[in-house]
Amino acid sequence: MMRARPKNFAFLVGLLVATFAAGLIGSLATAENVRSWYPDLAKPQWTPPSWLFGPVWTALYIAMSVAAWRVWRIAQDGERSRVIVLYGIQLSCNAAWSILFFGLRRPDLALVDIAVLWALIVFALIRFWRADRLSGILWAPYVLWVTFASALNGAIWWLNR
Repeated sequence: MMRARPKNFAFLVGLLVATFAAGLIGSLATAENVRSWYPDLAKPQWTPPSWLFGPVWTALYIAMSVAAWRVWRIAQDGERSRVIVLYGIQLSCNAAWSILFFGLRRPDLALVDIAVLWALIVFALIRFWRADRLSGILWAPYVLWVTFASALNGAIWWLNR
């Protein structure tokens, strides 16, 4: 069993802070338009209720951070950098989606962004699974949620073109 040094826990805290900061950026882009613009869009019947998104993203952000941290902990020096770069890029795409979809009211551009995000997180899932099965398990709900979100984004774009 691997024993984490205190600095490793500091890195986990840093990942959590970075992840929730990206979420905050997304929330700032979302806040106004989720009340003024989004309710008037045509949406498929399988659209989840608005209250579900906050708890789901909170759980996902924690799981994502822990998964990346676990892989970072066991990775060799060069691989550690690649894990963090991949994590940062996907996190940027994650935040950009909210800006594109809600902030700019562009479901079409958000659909392109979420396709890139999906590819990045599937790639991360494969790498994480190979490095540490528990990290792969922690990352899998993120892939599933973004797969669902991609379908929802696509349906909203299609219904409102």
